Amino acid sequence: MKNYDVIILGAGAAGLMCALRAGQRGRKVLLLDHAAEAGSKILISGGGRCNFTNRHIAADRYISDNPHFCLSALKTYTQHDFVAMVEKHHIAYHEKTLGQLFCDTPARAIVDMLLAEGQAAHVDLRLGQRVENVSKSDVFRVQTHQTTFEAPALVLATGGLSIPKMGATDFSHRIAKQFGLPVTATRPALVPLRFDGEALAFFSALSGVALEVTASCGKQSFRENMIFTHRGLSGPAILQISSYWREGQPLTINLMPDRDAEAFLLDRKKERPKAGLKTILSEALPQRLAQSLSDGFFPTAPISEISHKDLKDVANTLKAWELTPTGTEGYGKAEVTAGGIATQSLSSKTMESTTVPNLYVIGEAIDVTGWLGGYNFQWAWSSGWAAGSAIGGG
Repeated sequence: MKNYDVIILGAGAAGLMCALRAGQRGRKVLLLDHAAEAGSKILISGGGRCNFTNRHIAADRYISDNPHFCLSALKTYTQHDFVAMVEKHHIAYHEKTLGQLFCDTPARAIVDMLLAEGQAAHVDLRLGQRVENVSKSDVFRVQTHQTTFEAPALVLATGGLSIPKMGATDFSHRIAKQFGLPVTATRPALVPLRFDGEALAFFSALSGVALEVTASCGKQSFRENMIFTHRGLSGPAILQISSYWREGQPLTINLMPDRDAEAFLLDRKKERPKAGLKTILSEALPQRLAQSLSDGFFPTAPISEISHKDLKDVANTLKAWELTPTGTEGYGKAEVTAGGIATQSLSSKTMESTTVPNLYVIGEAIDVTGWLGGYNFQWAWSSGWAAGSAIGGG
């Protein structure tokens, strides 16, 4: 049996980073994954272009029971460090809105970069390895359907529950519980929201219509695009706010984030007194939405015949449309899993368990969830680097 210093379970973003970093430090690394290909989620991310990080990484853009946990790793291996690796490999990239960085070419360039770095560091990557049992005596023992491997250190990097069609499971959570690590409640995050009844009928008729809004839940707000779907609401603004939403809570949608809706309507009452609300609203909203709102909620008379009070009510709806989702689209449509292995059981500097020596957890398996826009990939890079820098000491 070949001797390894560490076995890493999961060849996704975090696992690949951890492996190459540990290998660079002279550790003998075995990287196992049940899939036939490494980095499968990287390949589909960002519409196939991989939104690999964000220029504006900050701890307050991550959700966790311990919001400060992610800070040390994010400072130790920053977005600038990952960009430097991308540039070292001559991968062209561009910045989209809100600091999001994407490859110019297909996302495979990022996977190939990580694999090349791992190969240079002599990482032993083995794919198609279905793990059947994990145990520990003096060392960790990982039994696959083919053979058994042993090493003094083990890293859980198999991610969360999102996108099960790509092989996502609760494997890391189960193994963590096996070793006595607590796991917080999980839920789909960065996920479309579902509605029923009259709201669903309204949204379904508008399926495909998109506009920029401010979506709010409690004290949190996001200004980005929203899309109506045949099951409810989606788009970046909704995905972002979904991570903060809890069942039974209302959302507030500002359909005119750039305008004073009341002033706009009163101005139009003077300028276009014979026009109906549908026509007036079409100046500021997509035509189909303006018509549906006018037909379903607002007065149908010419704007000159609508009282100031009624126009104020219309403006209030446009600026603070309150909606209560009935649920989410679930893990099948979620980009990430919120919740996971409790941060209280891990070192924020090394990702090592505080109760089981040489057991590490990285990436999405931990109770750390980033915003949409490259934040979760940066957490994978940073937490993977932190663990890879600590394995074996020295």
